[in-house]
Amino acid sequence: MPAPTFKPMSASTRAVDAWARADVRLGEAIDDLFMADDARLDDRTRARVTHALTALVAGIETDLRRHAARVLADAGDIARAEAMLSGAEVFARLARAGLLRDLDLIDELLARVRMDVLAEALPTAPVAVEAPSLLVRLTEAPDTVVAKAAAALLAAQNRRQAANENGTAEPAALPADVQHRLVWRVAAALRERDDAAVDRAIAQAAVRSLAAYDEGDRPEGVAMRLAGAIDARPAEFAPLLIEALGDRNLQLFAGVLAHALALDHDQLRAMVVEPEGERLWLALRAVSLDRSTIAQVALALSEADPRRDIEAFADRLDAIAAVAADEAAAALAPFALDRDFRAAVAALARSERR
Repeated sequence: MPAPTFKPMSASTRAVDAWARADVRLGEAIDDLFMADDARLDDRTRARVTHALTALVAGIETDLRRHAARVLADAGDIARAEAMLSGAEVFARLARAGLLRDLDLIDELLARVRMDVLAEALPTAPVAVEAPSLLVRLTEAPDTVVAKAAAALLAAQNRRQAANENGTAEPAALPADVQHRLVWRVAAALRERDDAAVDRAIAQAAVRSLAAYDEGDRPEGVAMRLAGAIDARPAEFAPLLIEALGDRNLQLFAGVLAHALALDHDQLRAMVVEPEGERLWLALRAVSLDRSTIAQVALALSEADPRRDIEAFADRLDAIAAVAADEAAAALAPFALDRDFRAAVAALARSERR
């Protein structure tokens, strides 16, 4: 390993920098020490979010480097093209700049990982040997719209699983606005000096990447399309949701419920993964699910997530079941508003609480 190199600077500058780094480390240690237990990430969640974030940035970086290099090579600039295929580590550069501390980006990855961890831990329903899952059966439905949507969800889930297992970037992993910001941040981190030709090539690569991006290919979006194709009737909600849980398919579970309530899949996902479950119980009552079905859902989720207090839930079950469906729907109505409107309302509320 080559000896480390040091940028020329005075001893006093080095001392000031070392002091600043020590202050940063101390501040982070204090934040960690006083962090509430329910806000602290467990090791598995932290590792999987870090893994997903690293793979996302690396995938975008590779895509942009290759196309920018091709643009430069096509212009006859072989030296710059070759240089574009390597360079400073983009992830580290973005992390140092704080550009990966993106609220929407981390929220998306945390929610996705928590959903995956929860689904993996769900108890499976007892079924006949070799019986196909609900999703597989839906791919064989006589309704071709349902069958095609189910096949698309199966393919999207397989792509995500393969990406998770192989440590690669998922083709469609983020909401479009979050993907847009991340692509341009990676593009900026590829710049190592002012060079108009290289800047144009990187910008062309970023525009090409975003033009090819389809948010609808995310499993969450495909699950919503399948839920819309199924368009379950009120009497069908309970068996459909319970069977989706038994198959550990929380994306389909959330999609069916979100479609019935005119909510986004991401909103329903947030309700599913939060340990308290208050909003989820309202959502289940809003589609008129009975006491027994709500209890089955709660029991399955509590077996998968040790943070959930099933005894406390049992004490509240009668009160939850007594909530009228229209009252529950009214309580959830604000979540059905336009996403940007909700974000603006939330931002205003945060500022007024300061």
